[in-house]
Amino acid sequence: MKIEDDFLEENIFDELQSFIMGANFSWYYNDVIDFDDDKNKYQFTHTFYRHNSPQSSYYNNLLAIIDKLGLYSIVGIKASLLTKTQTIVQNEFHVDNGYLSEEKLKQVTTSIFYVNTNNGYTEFEDGVKVESIANRMVSFPANMKHTGTSCTDEKRRIIINFNYCK
Repeated sequence: MKIEDDFLEENIFDELQSFIMGANFSWYYNDVIDFDDDKNKYQFTHTFYRHNSPQSSYYNNLLAIIDKLGLYSIVGIKASLLTKTQTIVQNEFHVDNGYLSEEKLKQVTTSIFYVNTNNGYTEFEDGVKVESIANRMVSFPANMKHTGTSCTDEKRRIIINFNYCK
């Protein structure tokens, strides 16, 4: 696992954060977070890349991250927004792209980019917690089970999830 703070240059990050947290960015309601049947959980998502091609007109806004990660082959890129809750709500442990065979999954890296600072976090099965700090990137093998949470101190917790081969 690799954690990088101040991942993007400050001016590039500020522009990206303002855009994604702005009123003109499109979010889509999704009543599934982690394949759990809990009907009280939901999130808003924005798919940038899936099915071997960009799915969003905003894809180019991520080129600074894509270039810095040195992506060779993109599996998927998705932003997730979880709204504020009264207590931290932890979701289920999972791997992204669970439809891939274990062999293919071993070739994929997952990176999570934190858009805003809040008291939510990403937790791994081994108990390691990565705090949500703006402009932080955590990268790990895609076969590592992890989970995310809501937050209680901000209106929303926003991350961008990258799955790719280097």
